[in-house]
Amino acid sequence: MGWAWVSTMPLVGSFLLPFFYPWLDSLVLDGLWMHVALGIGMTLLVSLAILPSTLTALTSGFFWGWEIFLTLLVSYLLANALGYTFGKYLHADFKSLLYQRNPTLQQEIESRIVRPAGLIFFVRISPVVPFAISNFLFASLGIPLKKVLQVGLLGMLPRTSLAFATGQVAQSILDAQNSMKQPYQWAFLAFFMLLSLWGIWYSWKKGTRKS
Repeated sequence: MGWAWVSTMPLVGSFLLPFFYPWLDSLVLDGLWMHVALGIGMTLLVSLAILPSTLTALTSGFFWGWEIFLTLLVSYLLANALGYTFGKYLHADFKSLLYQRNPTLQQEIESRIVRPAGLIFFVRISPVVPFAISNFLFASLGIPLKKVLQVGLLGMLPRTSLAFATGQVAQSILDAQNSMKQPYQWAFLAFFMLLSLWGIWYSWKKGTRKS
């Protein structure tokens, strides 16, 4: 049930988001409490997989600019923790079930969880692994939350900054969304994809040599 939710709800949220654009356009960041309210909202939307993290960054950049960027990063940290907690609660027995079906995997996986920093970073930087799914994956495999928080945000920064900056310079929200399909954006995504594939492979092979 949890995996189905995090796989489908971001699509539903992305479809519904345009209906809220007039309301978002009316919001003004006129004080600390407005930042807190928006931060809580973004934390819940991203951690519950209602909106993709990249679309959230794009929309935030368009409507509020760099003034909201720090709030966005803080909300992503909190969303990391909440999403991880949900994944751990829903899939507490994931590893035991996995090892029952594939006993040979236990030693291989456990040896990599000991030093998971590289794996976390390169999974996070991947443009094809959604934020919510990666949270569930890290929690299900028993990777420590502290390590996910320390390394995960660094892995998210490149794509988050790119999407945020694209929204910030766009003349309209439609232009911002269309800009994500420009050739230079595809080039960045291809670079992140290749980097993540290489990094995940290297982290896996490195774990093999140490195990």
